[in-house]
Amino acid sequence: MSPELVDLLIIGAVIAGALGAAAYFVARFLKGSVKINLPKETFTPGEQVEGAFELTAKKEINANELTAALVARESYHERDYKGRSRRKTREIYRVGQVVEGARVYPAGYTANYNFKIALPAGELRGGVGGSLLGGALNLLGGLGSRIEWSVEVRLDADGVDLASSKRIYVA
Repeated sequence: MSPELVDLLIIGAVIAGALGAAAYFVARFLKGSVKINLPKETFTPGEQVEGAFELTAKKEINANELTAALVARESYHERDYKGRSRRKTREIYRVGQVVEGARVYPAGYTANYNFKIALPAGELRGGVGGSLLGGALNLLGGLGSRIEWSVEVRLDADGVDLASSKRIYVA
């Protein structure tokens, strides 16, 4: 294959990926939206995270369930066999509640929902830095991990799901 043909194939793949992503977001926008409202964004371990969200359906939506969840993701550095460091993220905690079960939301539907989800009382420990040795290695190598919390609301529906998340801080 000639270098020009390879370049054209790469450019075509990038354009196709960008168009696919744009089509997904347009379809999601045309379907409806979820907007999360939290009276505060900083919490302590064991505290209740209380909030509300507004669900708007622009088109008729056949939904499987509507859920609100509290999610923690650990972000950490990991070295590969060549010694290169890469930042990775993994979900280490998720607890949620089903707000509504399966139903059909008619076009033009708008409603507000409330939720309450308790944060865990103790400190979360992921796999990296969860042990004394892991903590010592993180201090020596500057490879500390951090935990990011968020509230996520998802309408699991036929086709494209509606979802939204809002970051919270746990002190």
